[in-house]
Amino acid sequence: MKIGVIYASMSGNTEAIADLIVEQLKKHNHDVDLKDMLSLPASDFLLYDLIFIGMYTWGDGDYPDECLDIIEEVEQLDLNEKPFALFGSGDTSYPEFCGALDKLKELIENQNGVCLGEPLRIEFNPSKADEEEINQFVMQALSVFEKSS
Repeated sequence: MKIGVIYASMSGNTEAIADLIVEQLKKHNHDVDLKDMLSLPASDFLLYDLIFIGMYTWGDGDYPDECLDIIEEVEQLDLNEKPFALFGSGDTSYPEFCGALDKLKELIENQNGVCLGEPLRIEFNPSKADEEEINQFVMQALSVFEKSS
């Protein structure tokens, strides 16, 4: 199984979550590619069996500016029932905590993709306590994926 972990990170928080996801996947001997969202076209999503996508939320629930091009590409893509697990970082002081993940989930489902559970939302940089939540998120996504395959 080929897994992609794709992320957008401005302050390094979402990248830190992505790194922990990759570490957990590799512990279970999965073949994993870690990619910055700016380094690939959306069509590359179709190369993976399972895709973890992470991004931070900008402002009051908006996509980050550097994600807008890939979001436009996804809007034109049939995701052909590809499974996705969404994660991100945010700030609970905003009314829409990690609101970009809600928009991304809706977009993926509208484009015939499948979201495996609810997005993982971490405030700022992941703490030691968050690491267990991240590990559980990865294991749950793998379990749902394996049951649906």
